[in-house]
Amino acid sequence: MSLNVAILYGSVREARVGIRLARFLDAALRQRGHTTTLVDAAEQRLPLLDRMYKEYAPGQAPAVLENLAQLYRRADAFAIVSGEYNHGIPPGLKNLLDHFLEEYFFRPSAIVCYSAGQYGGVRAAMTLRMTLAELGMSSIPSILPVPRVQDAFTPEGEPTDPGFAKRCERFFQEFEWYADALRRQRAEGVPY
Repeated sequence: MSLNVAILYGSVREARVGIRLARFLDAALRQRGHTTTLVDAAEQRLPLLDRMYKEYAPGQAPAVLENLAQLYRRADAFAIVSGEYNHGIPPGLKNLLDHFLEEYFFRPSAIVCYSAGQYGGVRAAMTLRMTLAELGMSSIPSILPVPRVQDAFTPEGEPTDPGFAKRCERFFQEFEWYADALRRQRAEGVPY
């Protein structure tokens, strides 16, 4: 089963290390046979939310929103990579998420979180879980936290701990199960 996964990464800081985790995730999912697209908030340069994509007249949305909407409609699932800023999610990630709604419906999300400290971003993950549910892309039960992210990966996204990828196996399997199940259900149509 090959899935189409959009990886959303929300840090827009100049000196960011979470991108290493996003690169690892991208490579790991591709290695599992999936098609991935890494959506980097720093590269997208979305304006602060004024109007959601759906609030534009057809064909009038800025090109960046049109491109993301098309990508999101093709996605079977979303992997959300979030740092922890003051026990919450990065503002760039929240802004990236909030521009859309219906494009997320009935697609699962997986939370991959990180921090420079020992907790691995889990406090941000709890806030993010509520936001994702409200957007219609509920998160899978497991999360993938990465403490001390600055030491956990090379700049290219290779884990510095040789056992890290193996410890991710159950997380990936759960994500794939939910993505496949919801993809089959979407194909049958929404009952309401």
